[in-house]
Amino acid sequence: MELAFIPSPSRGVLYLGPIPLRGYAFCIIIGVFVAVWLGNKRWIARGGRAGTVADIAVWAVPFGLVGGRLYHVITDYELYFSEGRDWVDAFKIWEGGLGIWGAIALGALGAWIGCRRRGIPMPAYADAVAPGIAFAQAIGRWGNWFNQELYGKPTDLPWALEITSSSDGRVPGTYHPTFLYESLWCIGVAFLVIWADRRFRLGHGRAFALYVAAYCAGRAWIEYMRVDDAHHILGLRLNVWTAILVFLLAVTYLVVSSKKRPGREEVVEPGAVTSGEDAEGGEKSEETGTSAGAGQDDRTEDEAEAEADAKNEAGSGKKS
Repeated sequence: MELAFIPSPSRGVLYLGPIPLRGYAFCIIIGVFVAVWLGNKRWIARGGRAGTVADIAVWAVPFGLVGGRLYHVITDYELYFSEGRDWVDAFKIWEGGLGIWGAIALGALGAWIGCRRRGIPMPAYADAVAPGIAFAQAIGRWGNWFNQELYGKPTDLPWALEITSSSDGRVPGTYHPTFLYESLWCIGVAFLVIWADRRFRLGHGRAFALYVAAYCAGRAWIEYMRVDDAHHILGLRLNVWTAILVFLLAVTYLVVSSKKRPGREEVVEPGAVTSGEDAEGGEKSEETGTSAGAGQDDRTEDEAEAEADAKNEAGSGKKS
């Protein structure tokens, strides 16, 4: 008998009249807001304008959602296109099913479009938002808790997750809360990137590469614990192989980038620098103008005094 466990919610949706409020969607939305908020603070600290991160997120977030859903549907196509399944369910994103690999890939494409429209270097933007993305993932994973999905092997540990649903092949019992493991890992990744960025002044996309490498390292062992159906290659789950490949690519980028482009970008948003220079120039002009005006007033007073002295001398000469 289990003395302690993490209970699953009895349902993942509440109704406000006819409007469904889904826990999974709330977690995704809250995660996006946290990512944008933190990314904005980091972007301003690097010399960018307030609001730029949100403007680019308008491109990145929709692309990321589409990419995440596409990856999930493609890699788990049998859930939607096999016999007895309804392909329309592939569009029901609120029921769960977002692949982080597709979300990052297409989200990066959307961010690239937004950066290009603003004339901003994509690597600098990626560095600014990297920790926020990790925090967003940590929050988003709790959406799996609401849906009673993505748990691990059976266990009787005190922090085991209780699964009560029996739909879609689930077997009620207590399991490893892999959603919680990944959530905590992502929080650690976010703080690691923040620390390393301050300590080593990472630039040119290296903070983002560190986030990717660190996340993949954790995702590999967490993925290995999961028991949900997945495609296997050479005895390993597809996502484990994906994590290994992406990890190697991220580490390679870190090494090559640090040699080719050491240091950090001096300018991340040219418009912000121009505005700052204009403001400084305006202040200097005002100061110069004040000084010039003061000098002009002084000259006028001197001329008036000289003219008065001349008149006095002339008057004295006439009297004598």
